[in-house]
Amino acid sequence: MDPNAAPAAPRSPAPAAAWPPAPGHQGPPAPETRGRRLLVPLGTLAAVGAAFTYVGSVDPNHPGHYPVCPLYALTGVYCPACGGLRSAHAVAHGDFVTALGDNALAVAGYGVFAVVMVVWLIRAVRGRPTRYTIRPALWWGIGTVALVFSVLRNLPVGAFLAP
Repeated sequence: MDPNAAPAAPRSPAPAAAWPPAPGHQGPPAPETRGRRLLVPLGTLAAVGAAFTYVGSVDPNHPGHYPVCPLYALTGVYCPACGGLRSAHAVAHGDFVTALGDNALAVAGYGVFAVVMVVWLIRAVRGRPTRYTIRPALWWGIGTVALVFSVLRNLPVGAFLAP
């Protein structure tokens, strides 16, 4: 032993686990139930179903029920969404040919939404996390498709895409 060394501090015992737990401590989270996992996807599906029910019962082909597209009202140019309500009305009535004629891009969107909902519901039932990460390249691709669709439907060569 070194006579010049400082004496060692007394060792304190290791802290014991606090019992009872501190106020506000709730312990480990309870496992999520299947009903709780399905709450958001089924709520989303119910909201979309209610919207389709409304559009299916209130015909957008008769003027006065829905607002007019501002771009079309001001310029006479069809935007990518023009005809979307009419296509939703046709889908709600099972008339897919008319729906494609009103807005083919919207019908493709309905199909993509249906696939995403099925995957979301299956993953929620199985208790797996659902994370959709859309990379910027996909967003650019979606924007490009919408732009090309919009330009084509306003040209004589793409008149078949106009509502």
